[in-house]
Amino acid sequence: MDMFQKLEILTDAAKYDVACTSSGVDRGGEKGKIGNTVAAGICHSFAADGRCISLLKVLLSNDCVYDCSYCVNRHSNDGQRTTFTPDELCELTIQFYRRNYIEGLFLSSAIVRNPDYTCELMIQTIKKLRNEYRFNGYIHAKAIPGADQRLIDELGLYADRMSVNIELPSNDSLKKLAPQKSKERILGSMKQIKSGIQQNSTELVKYKSAPKFVPAGQSTQMIIGASDESDRQILKLSEGLYQKFELKRVFFSAYMPIINDRNLPALDTPPPLLREHRLYQADWLLRFYKFKADEILDDNNPNFNPLLDPKCNWAIHHMEQFPVEVNRAPYEMLLRVPGIGVKSALRIVQARRYTILNVEELKKLGIVLKRARFFITCNGKSASLLRTDNPAVIAGAICERGFSERELAAPEQMSLFAPTGEDKVKCLSGQI
Repeated sequence: MDMFQKLEILTDAAKYDVACTSSGVDRGGEKGKIGNTVAAGICHSFAADGRCISLLKVLLSNDCVYDCSYCVNRHSNDGQRTTFTPDELCELTIQFYRRNYIEGLFLSSAIVRNPDYTCELMIQTIKKLRNEYRFNGYIHAKAIPGADQRLIDELGLYADRMSVNIELPSNDSLKKLAPQKSKERILGSMKQIKSGIQQNSTELVKYKSAPKFVPAGQSTQMIIGASDESDRQILKLSEGLYQKFELKRVFFSAYMPIINDRNLPALDTPPPLLREHRLYQADWLLRFYKFKADEILDDNNPNFNPLLDPKCNWAIHHMEQFPVEVNRAPYEMLLRVPGIGVKSALRIVQARRYTILNVEELKKLGIVLKRARFFITCNGKSASLLRTDNPAVIAGAICERGFSERELAAPEQMSLFAPTGEDKVKCLSGQI
């Protein structure tokens, strides 16, 4: 199998990993090295489903010894198997970077032979890319749960960000769908990376020349819809991961039925993209709006309302806290008003020092009054022409009334190439 066939197989197999985000680390160019990285410099190119693909997202290998029910690369699945050599993957990365196709590398892998052997292959690849090819750009590496602690520590010295996929929201689901993986190994690797980051922060205070360990932090991914956990269970787990392991992001991946298995949804089940979207919205509330998971969903309402975003849904169920007076309400309460974001709340706090705010001035500040008008007053006057004492009326006015075909279609990763083999050859040979 030549390198182009390998690339086609292994980039396609990598599309189920979700972690294309801004790099989160600044590193300027250095003499004799190729590339740099900017904290917000990765996200600029998007696939049809809205996901960024400005990294070369590829598997080192899809020849897996594990047999996870939900995975296209599982051992029992019938498909082409291949593995890159470290030199092949380094050469591809450098060629793509020089042609401005990518800004960095996202490297994951199936489990080849065992976790230690797989981790050693990844270290060889990234180490060679850094030291021999002098690549100074962004690298995101998937840590291999169960690999020796020394290997994960070494991998973290060459990667900007690392992630350990928690895969499924509960231990019971993991035992049923991925029996060769264990929650203890996954969380153990997360804890190890967190400890390495904390230790490295202490070393950098004492020694400026100390090598950096995973400077952009760690993240994880959960598959949504392959098992029957509620949205509340998933959100509570996310909150716990943020608090315990100081993760930068928890990514959610809607399960796309590609394998016929009695423990999985039927092949004609559409991927739960709207549910994924609601989880990302709720995740934003946890990270930036000071919400708790138990506030967003509870035992009586364990799943999201598909017609209302989580913030609106919370407000509808807590009308006793509204309306709030925009000229006097504290910043923390303004954040809880639907239609008012972090920046908008800051603008309100700053503007009301100099004037009494009314509806027209709120529009100029960028407040989304379609939602906010039911939950605020301006100098004692309601901003809504409708009654605000009936939650059902408000819910009907602010609900999302339709969903596009994109929300029902399966996501597809954007191709790096034109479809012809000739173009692929010209691309790497430098002719185009």
